[in-house]
Amino acid sequence: MTKAKKSLPRRDFLKAAGIAGGAAGLAAVALSPKSAKAAVPVAGGKSGYQETEHVKTYYELARF
Repeated sequence: MTKAKKSLPRRDFLKAAGIAGGAAGLAAVALSPKSAKAAVPVAGGKSGYQETEHVKTYYELARF
């Protein structure tokens, strides 16, 4: 009797790799030492769309 060589089929390997990658990502988030804080907007500062020099340059170059 010959021994059958056990190998992981390609689909099963890819499934396992995806699950392992997801688990590693979740572990990294769960074990991170610091929590993120949102930036506080400066009072009285401009907000929203601002047409700066680089934006104006882009508009000029994008014309056709």
